[in-house]
Amino acid sequence: MTDALKRLSEEGVAIWLDDLSRKRISSGDLAELLDQQHVVGVTTNPTIFQKAISQGDGYEEQLADLAARRVTVEEAVRMITTADVRDAADVLRPVHEATGGRDGRVSIEVDPRLAHNTRATIAEAKQLAWLVDRPNTFIKIPATRAGLPAITETIGRGISVNVTLIFSLERYREVMDAYQKGLEQAKARGLELDKIYSVASFFVSRVDTEIDKRLDAIGTDEARELRGRAALANARLAFQAFEEVIAADRWQTLERAGANVQRPLWASTGVKDPNLPDTLYVTELVAPGTVNTMPEATLRATEDHGEITGNTVAGTYEQARADLDALAKVGVDYDDVVQVLEDEGVEKFETAWVGLLESTKAELERLVGEEG
Repeated sequence: MTDALKRLSEEGVAIWLDDLSRKRISSGDLAELLDQQHVVGVTTNPTIFQKAISQGDGYEEQLADLAARRVTVEEAVRMITTADVRDAADVLRPVHEATGGRDGRVSIEVDPRLAHNTRATIAEAKQLAWLVDRPNTFIKIPATRAGLPAITETIGRGISVNVTLIFSLERYREVMDAYQKGLEQAKARGLELDKIYSVASFFVSRVDTEIDKRLDAIGTDEARELRGRAALANARLAFQAFEEVIAADRWQTLERAGANVQRPLWASTGVKDPNLPDTLYVTELVAPGTVNTMPEATLRATEDHGEITGNTVAGTYEQARADLDALAKVGVDYDDVVQVLEDEGVEKFETAWVGLLESTKAELERLVGEEG
């Protein structure tokens, strides 16, 4: 056991857990992670909920109650997921208070089937904020083209947002613009900007997975030499873009009005390639004022053998740009990669959500049948 997580936290990286289940809450495991592993936040997504609820631990009584009330499957899933988020938010409330609202947060995602519907996403975000009814939650909105104005409107209404499924540098800049527009709207409405928070979830490992697959297909020595470098380069250039935005007059004006910075959050940090170090997307993305949300396996690996050597983002931008340029030279189309990843990301979450609806429906029908 090392003090790697402690050192990571001391470097200004907020450690969040990318997982949630009712069993994790009720067993005290979540509270222990906060106490022992320096975890200060939790993220969820449709895939996480599908896994947690399909395994069943702790959901039986609520499912039986929902079946007795003959609720729709849509309502049942929302009642179950928001209950977990509400309870997790209560566990994290002391962290939220200790950090002045910055951390101690739990994220819950809008229905992924609404990812291309601006109006419905806004309505869902408002409904989720009302249902969970905890000050330390984030409503997750995907950074699709339709999601951008939804982010602005939701922030403008004073609802804190975790922007998810960001893959491209251009889209990340658009997300930062959407956040600032939302703050400007909130200010115009007379809302207190210091009560509004946001993170921008920039996805990491999936970039290497997609690009390395393309490099293998190209098959040249020059292409193979670039494997495992794209994701870090992309994320580091995202941090450079973040630094540029917060140094600009527009942000400085908002900050003077009380606005909180939208922190970059490294998401999808579990390493999928066994040839790469399993802590790569943690140890090589250390920068102050960032968040790293980790699946438990990555958290434990970092705790066990992660080497935290200080800021590993500063001073890397020139090499990062060179790596992306080299990818283009061997024939990898960056714009196509990030669009494919966004489309697949939305599709995977939709599939998981539909699977969750179907398994919950089957369970409700079984319970109704038992009731007679």
